[in-house]
Amino acid sequence: MNTASDPILEFLHEKDIAAPVSVFDIELDVSRSSITRAVPELEAHGLIEANDEYTTHYRITDRGRAYLRGEIDANDLDRDE
Repeated sequence: MNTASDPILEFLHEKDIAAPVSVFDIELDVSRSSITRAVPELEAHGLIEANDEYTTHYRITDRGRAYLRGEIDANDLDRDE
C-alpha cells in the first residue's frame, strides 16, 4: 500500500463509480507514479476490481469498503494471499 491507496479507495467509495486511472490522476492530490503503483496492488488485494464492461475502469469492492471501515488492517493484506 502506498500514499495513493487510501485516496483511491475513498474516491471510489464516495463517488460510487468505476473510474480509469486518468481520473484518479486528475482528482487526487497524489503523484501519477503512486497511482499507477497502487492500482495493481489494490486489485491484487481484492480492494478494487476492473469493471466488467470497461476493463480500464476500476470500482471498489465489498472488501475495499470493509478496509475503509477498519475491518481489515493493511498489515493483514499480505498475509491473506
